[in-house]
Amino acid sequence: MQTWSVGILCYNEVNTIEKVVMNTYRVLQQATNTFEVIVVDDYSTDGSREKALELQQKYPEVKVVLHEVNKGIGSGLRSVYSNAIYENVTVTSGDGQFDVAEYLLFPEIDRNNFISYYRRENTTYSLFRNILSLFNKELNKIFIGIDLKDVNWTKVYKKADVDKLDLQLTSSLVESEICAKLIYLGRKVIEVESKCLPRTFGESKGASSAIVKQAIKDIWKLILIMRKFRLKNKKQIT
Repeated sequence: MQTWSVGILCYNEVNTIEKVVMNTYRVLQQATNTFEVIVVDDYSTDGSREKALELQQKYPEVKVVLHEVNKGIGSGLRSVYSNAIYENVTVTSGDGQFDVAEYLLFPEIDRNNFISYYRRENTTYSLFRNILSLFNKELNKIFIGIDLKDVNWTKVYKKADVDKLDLQLTSSLVESEICAKLIYLGRKVIEVESKCLPRTFGESKGASSAIVKQAIKDIWKLILIMRKFRLKNKKQIT
């Protein structure tokens, strides 16, 4: 059986974080004998981090990483990738909108593949959020060479692959950086249709003005990063 590290990003999700952690725990028990659940708390102030620490005390497979300031989605993703220790690494959100049972579709993943789940429709998102997602998808396709149905939804990578990428970005576009680099290196993308469950508590933070501004700024950084990456790895590919 392959081993799994599943990260859960948490920022003020006190009403859902325990349910998401326990659902993930139960799914992983079915998928593998060896796993860890990494909760990254991005400086929650609603009791989420205390709830996460309680779960860490109860379950040895649960690890908690605490950010001492609010760093945003990109830093949360990087915290998962840097702290993960097992073969397959993936990240979901503490809001419970990704159905973690979908991990059971691919308990074993080929060494040269990665999984990209995509949402067929985002009926729970605002018109602005859907337009933003479409805009990001087109920018990725035109400038970065990523033609994925949904670059902003859950992915499953090989930990060894991510470790070799020398990631540069700290914003939410770090996922685009990972996908672009892996695709260039010849990794095959397996795209899998996924459900987007409605939020039961709180509001989405993925389209905040600060996150949007940073993403727009970083798309130009990513273009330069990928140019340098392609030049550095050209001989390896050819």
